[in-house]
This record gives sequence, structure tokens and C-alpha cells, in this order.
Amino acid sequence: MIGGIAGGIAARRGRDPTIVRIVLVLLGLLSGFGVVLYIFAWLVLPVEGSAETIGTRALSDRQGITIAIALVPALVLVLLLGSQLHASFVSSWGLPLLVSAAGLLLVYRNAEAEERASLEDSFKALLQLGSDRRHSPRYFLARLGGGLILFVLGVVVISQGGRHTFLRPIAGTVLMIAGTVILLGPWWLRLALGLLHERQARIRAEERADMAARVHDSVLQTLAMIQRSAAEPQEVARLARAQERELRSWLFEGREPGSFGAEGASTLAAGVEQIEREVEEAHGVAVDAVMVGDAPLDDELRALLAAGREATVNAAKWSGASSVSIYVEAEAKRVSMFVRDRGAGFDPESIADDRQGIAESIRGRMQRHGGTAVIRSVPGEGTEVELSVPRHPGRA
Repeated sequence: MIGGIAGGIAARRGRDPTIVRIVLVLLGLLSGFGVVLYIFAWLVLPVEGSAETIGTRALSDRQGITIAIALVPALVLVLLLGSQLHASFVSSWGLPLLVSAAGLLLVYRNAEAEERASLEDSFKALLQLGSDRRHSPRYFLARLGGGLILFVLGVVVISQGGRHTFLRPIAGTVLMIAGTVILLGPWWLRLALGLLHERQARIRAEERADMAARVHDSVLQTLAMIQRSAAEPQEVARLARAQERELRSWLFEGREPGSFGAEGASTLAAGVEQIEREVEEAHGVAVDAVMVGDAPLDDELRALLAAGREATVNAAKWSGASSVSIYVEAEAKRVSMFVRDRGAGFDPESIADDRQGIAESIRGRMQRHGGTAVIRSVPGEGTEVELSVPRHPGRA
């Protein structure tokens, strides 16, 4: 009843679906090839009302086929162990199980979205079925006993001599690994799932922070400039048109606001020149830049340039100085950037919590990319922003 295969075969042949299911179950219990037959039919039989099959799509799934082929060494090992240890059940069950695993992988990867969702729901329901008993004493004792038996059996197989001595260490090791997995597998699984969920949550938080920084550096900055230019309709219209073009490029072309690399600058020096040009055009404040060395852009250097641009924009908007200085030094292991002005200055501790320019666009951005941001400002004397990131040559 998992994929509707028995029902499809019964409808094609005019038989009772229950009889087809019984035949497939018996074939599966006797030799395991009933499962192979079921999954093969799953690949080649189309869904009712459709002419395309999963197998047709699987033929163009190179990655899925590569993963399936990767099971061949395991298949060879199973057949070799079964023949050398004269364990016919290993060969009779190992071959169909591995072939079924490869087929089921192709089915899952190439099934329609609804069918894949149904498979995932069935798997989650199966896990939930066992979760109710997972903490019961009987379940723990059964797992403990089964794991210990397999582990001890592996030790016995390794220690025995006789025929096929060279294969006994392999078989014993496999049994010992199986026993260890039964004993510690649930704990490993919970640990791996916990780490996976933590990593996903961290990635989502970093993506939200990057998105907030991008929006702050583009949309919110433009809105602040529009408010300051409310008495100049032409300037407001110019700012709105520029922001509209930037947002359209972001949403429909994938180019993030103020991005460096791709269509923009591809080196550190070119990125600094881009900041110099953009800030002078947008704010009418002179920007003097000095470069010592250069480097191709990677993710860390793009973050450095983005934070440096935000610091330069802040200086142009709020310092009241007639010019802003940028000094960048690219060393072998570190790149540093200084943004200075001799303007009004401010008290960094007095910044309101809802002002995210320094907190996210500068400090937060640098921290997410392994860098540092130090802000030194004295009221009436000016501000200096020091940004620094480690350099990774060759990782552009």
C-alpha cells in the first residue's frame, strides 16, 4: 500500500489487489526479491493519468545514479562474505536489500512532490511509532541485549581460527560495529539531529541578519535621505528612482544592493574605488582613499567593504565634515580598513537600540565573517572606524 503498485498491477491484470499484495509479501519473505520487484514496478509504472514514469526521470538523474552505483562495493563485500562463510542467507538477503535501497533512492529523488511528501509522512509516522516505546525499560533491555550479543559474537568470530581465516576479522568487525550501532545508534541519531537543527537555526539567523543589514544599507538609508530632502522634489524623485532600480536588480536579477564582485568590483582596490565614487555621488562629500596592496575578493573581504561603505556613509551623513578618509592595507594574513572623519563625533554608548547601522551593518556583519570592528569617537573631534578580517589567499 506504500506506492500503490499492487493496486496498479491488479487493475492492469484485472485481479484482486489483495492477492497481488500477498504474492509480493511472500516473495519478499522467502527471498527478498519481492521487494526488488515492487520497487522496479514503482520505477517503470506511471501514475494513473500520466505517461511519464519515475524511471524515465531517474535516467537523467546523474547524481542519484552515482549514489546508487556507490553501493556496488557494499554489494560485492556482502556477496564475498556470504560465499566465503557459507552463509547463504547473507547472499540471498544482502543482494535484494542493497538493490532495493538503490531503487528506493532513485524513487525518492525523482518522484513527484506529492508522492515524495507522502513518503516523508510515512517515514515520520514509522519513527513516531517507535518513539512511544523508545524510553520503556523493555525497549532498552532488548536493545542492550541485542547489541551485546552481536558485539560478543563478533569477538568470538575474530578469535576463532580454521577455514577462511582472512575473512573472519572482516565478519567479526561487521558484527561488532552492528552491535555498537544498536547500543549507541539512538544516542548518535539524537546528537546528529540536534547539531543539524542548531546549524540550521544558526544559518537562518545569519541570513536574517545579512538581509537586515542589506535592507538597512539600501532602503532605510534612502528613506532617511528622502526625509532630509523633503523640500527638494527633484532630489526625492532621483533617490526614489535609484532605489527602485536597486531593488528590481536585487529581486529579479539576484544582485544584492551594493554588492561587490560579479557585476561590481572584483578586487579590494576596485571595491574601495566603488565606495569612493558612490558616496561622493550620493552625499556630495569628498572621499579620500589610500590603498596599500590589493587582493581578489572573497566573502570576508566583501563583508569588510560592505561594513566600510556603511561607516563611510554614516560619516558623510552625520559627521558634518567636508571630507572622509579611507585607508586600506592588505597584508599577507590580514586586511585592515580605517574610515576617519574630523567631524562632530559622538558617544558610541549613547546610540539607541533601534539604530542598527553600527550594531548590525558594521559590528554584526564583521563578527559573522570572523572579523572585528572597533569604533573610536570623541564628541567634537571626529570618528575612526577600524575594520579587520583574516585573509585567505586563493579562496576568492
